[in-house]
Amino acid sequence: ATGQTFVRLWMHGEHLLVEGQKMAKSLGNFFTLRDLLEKGYDPMAIRHQFLGAHYRHQLNFTLEGLDQSTAALKRLWDFTDRLADLQPAAGANAEVSAATARALEGFDAALQEDLNVPGAMGTVFELMREVNTPLQEGKLGADNVREVQDFLAHADSVLGIIAHERQALDADIERLIEERNQARKDRNFARADEIRDQLLAEGIVLEDGAQGTRWRRQ
Repeated sequence: ATGQTFVRLWMHGEHLLVEGQKMAKSLGNFFTLRDLLEKGYDPMAIRHQFLGAHYRHQLNFTLEGLDQSTAALKRLWDFTDRLADLQPAAGANAEVSAATARALEGFDAALQEDLNVPGAMGTVFELMREVNTPLQEGKLGADNVREVQDFLAHADSVLGIIAHERQALDADIERLIEERNQARKDRNFARADEIRDQLLAEGIVLEDGAQGTRWRRQ
């Protein structure tokens, strides 16, 4: 169809279970992708759950597991957004550089070990946990940001779950965040708390840190 070689090697994964049972028409215990999308699940959450089992092992596909994948991706995407928003000073935190190098080595080693994709994916989330604290404390240098972003791009060339489209705030929410920032400067903490609670009710979480106030969707 394309004039290009489609595939040189087929690998069959272990059987898929749904909610602990084999799929069967008689049981009606199967989902189509369309079913899952209509339930509001992001395609990347579905992909994340599939990547969570080695191809030699059975995967028990559950809606609870999809919810967990959704939460995991939100944490990962929020992490990458915070990295992108940083304006760090030149230089590098040596501990973060070492952690990033370990993650890269571990990611590639896992793939070479019989395509251990879950293990490779685990190095991404482990690095995120290691970098989160210095990120929140403003202890990342410009070199660290570049190193971590380069690692994430390398990982995503295999996983395909990290790159995402950022959701923009609408003008009303931007105005409320600016109003809250001004209220805090004016020491009008009652109004600042009121705005925080209002935004939280709309699913917008505010995080105050050394780099200023950030927002994320719940």
